[in-house]
Amino acid sequence: MLRCDWIALLLGGSIYYQAPDWVSVSLIMGFLAYLTAPWSMCVLLERKWHLFPLMLFFTWFTVDGCYAIYWHFKEPETFILMRKANFPASLSLYGCVALLGYIVEV
Repeated sequence: MLRCDWIALLLGGSIYYQAPDWVSVSLIMGFLAYLTAPWSMCVLLERKWHLFPLMLFFTWFTVDGCYAIYWHFKEPETFILMRKANFPASLSLYGCVALLGYIVEV
């Protein structure tokens, strides 16, 4: 139930702020964050160092990789303009999802 609420907030934000990248890419990034972020937090907090490289890859792919792929095929010029603003915001949100997801799972 919590995950549906967060997707609703993403969609509400896309309508309110009218950013060109919020609707479709937010669903993609949100889905990936809910799949990988709690696990990433688990790897860090439980010191599963052998999984650290995989955790870094999932974090990067969710925060920046899927965003880059999406805009590469949709409109590369927009990606160049939006990337600097997107990365810190997406990484912060990923961290929030990771922490909340980890707390709910524990």
